[in-house]
Amino acid sequence: MRPIVQISLDLTNIDEALETAHLAMRAGVDWLEAGTPLILAEGLHGVRALREAFPETPIVADLKTMDGGYLEAEMMAKAGATHVVVMARAHEETIRCVVKAGADFGCKVMGDNMVCEDMVAGAKWLEDLGCDFVIHHIGYDERRGIAARGLRMPSPLDQLREVVGAVKIPVQAVGGLSLEQAIECPKYGAPLVVLGAPLTIDADAFKTADGDLEASLKLICDAVHAQTVE
Repeated sequence: MRPIVQISLDLTNIDEALETAHLAMRAGVDWLEAGTPLILAEGLHGVRALREAFPETPIVADLKTMDGGYLEAEMMAKAGATHVVVMARAHEETIRCVVKAGADFGCKVMGDNMVCEDMVAGAKWLEDLGCDFVIHHIGYDERRGIAARGLRMPSPLDQLREVVGAVKIPVQAVGGLSLEQAIECPKYGAPLVVLGAPLTIDADAFKTADGDLEASLKLICDAVHAQTVE
């Protein structure tokens, strides 16, 4: 499987998100993600704007759904999202509802195992309930809070091979990865490489990072796409 590069548009206004998305697509990014900050700020309008600007590009809506699963997935699919995100810590029925909506409206479901007591079991649980992808995720607050107490910050790489080995669906690793670590994810068997805060987006201000982002992104995309995943 050819690895896929996804950029998370963790921005709070659609104009900057669109500007960053155009730049990312020129650089070779495959998928666009309406990040949670963008969805909170712009909602369905943000997803519709991305779909209008990029009619053929997969768009992930990072809803982090915990309840009302069918309606949330339906609304985002109708707005143009091709992928929606549901949390493993949601009730089983919520996950089933998102999967049902995905089937009804032609939208893939990404299950996120963030804050599962057993991350590997959480990933398997999501697969068993019908999710199409697993997001193996260490959360923003969790990472920063633990690091602030002088402890080792957890990384999704800690259990990535175990998660990949436990499921048959594609896996994406998210949370605190350096650029070098993100690029290496396909070597762990995780073909969906996500770039976002703090890689290409300023993690604190949630605005486009300074510097030549397009040139940097092209180098990253070339490095990821040159790999293969069995």
